[in-house]
Amino acid sequence: MDMTVNSTTLVTEPVSEGNATLSLTDKKLVCVEYPGFVISVDNMLDSVGGEQALTKTYADSSKRLELRFRPKDPYCHPVCGNRYSSNNLLLRVCRRKRKGSSGEAHITMEILGLIGTTYKFQGMADFQYLAMHNEPDGSKVSLYDKVILRKPEKKEFFDLSVPLFLPPPLFSRLDGPVDYFYRPDSMHREGNMQSLLLNENLIGPNRARRPHNAIFVNFDEKSIPTEPLEAAKINWKKNSIHHSDIKAEEEMRKLFERRPIWSRNAVKANVDIHPEKLKLLLPYLAYYMLTGPWRSLWVRFGYDPRTNPEAKIYQVLDFRIRCGMKHGYGVNDMPVKAKRSAYHYCLPTTVNKAVPQPASLKEFTQDGTSPSSAKPSSLRYILKESAYVFREGMLPPYRQMLYQLCDLDVEQIKGIIQRNDGKEEVCDERDGWCLPQTADDLRDIISSMITQVVRAKRPASSSPKLKPVRAGRKMEESDEDDEEEYDDEYKPSEGSENEMETEMLDYM
Repeated sequence: MDMTVNSTTLVTEPVSEGNATLSLTDKKLVCVEYPGFVISVDNMLDSVGGEQALTKTYADSSKRLELRFRPKDPYCHPVCGNRYSSNNLLLRVCRRKRKGSSGEAHITMEILGLIGTTYKFQGMADFQYLAMHNEPDGSKVSLYDKVILRKPEKKEFFDLSVPLFLPPPLFSRLDGPVDYFYRPDSMHREGNMQSLLLNENLIGPNRARRPHNAIFVNFDEKSIPTEPLEAAKINWKKNSIHHSDIKAEEEMRKLFERRPIWSRNAVKANVDIHPEKLKLLLPYLAYYMLTGPWRSLWVRFGYDPRTNPEAKIYQVLDFRIRCGMKHGYGVNDMPVKAKRSAYHYCLPTTVNKAVPQPASLKEFTQDGTSPSSAKPSSLRYILKESAYVFREGMLPPYRQMLYQLCDLDVEQIKGIIQRNDGKEEVCDERDGWCLPQTADDLRDIISSMITQVVRAKRPASSSPKLKPVRAGRKMEESDEDDEEEYDDEYKPSEGSENEMETEMLDYM
């Protein structure tokens, strides 16, 4: 099976005695090492989903090619092939020799194309479970005509008494053999690990803790910390060995002097620092609020927003984009795609594993260095301003955003926040220093602005459909920027007496 894409390569081999001169064609091919004898090409194509499924799989390098030996059976579990990069040639060799002739055979060769991608089925097939039912007399009856809707049926079809048949979509999460060496769980030096195993019925908590020495504060606590833990000081001093780390510390100190409360995204948008170093620097300069109107935010040591009405503008607003027809647009019309969605769930066996790349030729200079390595590019970790700021006419980068009120740069929103300026009396755990229902009013305003932007962009937001690839056509692979995921979670350190009572959000 081959698929063609555009290419303009042309190479001619040197002519020598006993060798043939062949020129490379401008055709690139995709090879599928089919695990079976191909008698009918049409049946073989049906087993891999046809040209449309092949095109869709080829367009996404992270997908594995699914092969179903029973393509008409929806309960057939596929065999998956891994994708490999290759530098092979497809040759057509013809050997002609006249019957009864004792002379040498005439051999002709032709290069049909270059094979840059190969799919290999190297895994084991999953367990298969047929839709059958055992009768009392021991006979087996097929359930396919009773559980599969092949055409529009009347009400009587759905009222039939059918045995319950709910097989899982996958029996084995791995299609390759794995050597599992049974050995006892490793115990670390922390003394609390043994007590944890004795008090709780947990499975395998044998990974060493990675404390970041952050101090966590709940809204109802009476006091706030004025300095970091000693372990946080030692940890940062030990790891801040580069001049860029010292520069990042100075910049972050200036940030907290100018503004006492920051979200993690806001810090990452203003300070160029490696994410791992940020985990060590934040607990050194601020403490983390778990609950209340400043939850999920970092607060400068010694600053208590519960006693300062001017801290109202630093409160957090948990905003989530509303999707649905009742809001004027459907899920597919929303340009901001969800990072995780059940609609796009893929079975673990259908995701391509990382494979080593083939060797390739590179241009090297006389001193042995490649031109690409002569100019080292500086790594930058700064986020865009849209990661924490909202303005009229813009779309949030994620469907759930944690905005601070001071970062909502909309005059209508500012007017709602300032309705009780100078009249703040009590700091409430839900609304903080704002009037009740202020957060709901702000969400309504932002949602209406996003709806207007989505409706304005709807005519130009039609997504191109994948078309089957024919000979001579060019396949375009869409490169979408993956959204940055924030899965780092801080755990309370042993020196802090605060307890985690709420779920930690991804935006820490």
